[in-house]
Amino acid sequence: MNQNKENSKKTFDKQAISYDTDIVGEHARNLYAPILKKLKQEEHVGSLLDLGCGTGALLESIFNLNITRQLSGIDLSSNMIEEAKKKIGDNAKLYLGDAENLPFEDSLFDTVICNDSFHHYPSPDKVVKEVSRVLKKGGLFIIGDCWQPAGARQIMNFYMKHSKSGDVKIYSKKEMENLLSKDFGTVLWEHISNTSSLTIARK
Repeated sequence: MNQNKENSKKTFDKQAISYDTDIVGEHARNLYAPILKKLKQEEHVGSLLDLGCGTGALLESIFNLNITRQLSGIDLSSNMIEEAKKKIGDNAKLYLGDAENLPFEDSLFDTVICNDSFHHYPSPDKVVKEVSRVLKKGGLFIIGDCWQPAGARQIMNFYMKHSKSGDVKIYSKKEMENLLSKDFGTVLWEHISNTSSLTIARK
């Protein structure tokens, strides 16, 4: 396993039991509301995959909206998956797996969300291609993730190279647009807070 992935797995295995209340999960929790708002604006959410689903807290919130036909979640951390099972039980199908090699058939999902985990992926281009593969034509991909202005981003990305927590890179608006435009017809990027952005792509 890639070292960044191994570091991510170890980090989130350790954080899983307290992630929903601890400060380390605060940034992810702050992204729930913007993502839920986008989903509620959709006419058809259909079958949804949460990529890097963590403890399942966001999946639970989506389930409570009653806007989906089928919920699924996948995460690299076995401890996170165990926490998610406790939280949402049979209301979602949960998988232990890698975002770069999704264990799903082509054109299976109507919607894929990715909350606060995109900056952990060593090969984001592979993740984007995998998401495009498992999405139906016209499907929606929503990414909520870290953001920083250019100067701070350069400094943080330098230190991320030496990170032991599995962080890889914080992306600029242009970088996100370039990554996604190869496999998606439309890509919209939104700056939603001092430390966060949303990228919405339609296949």
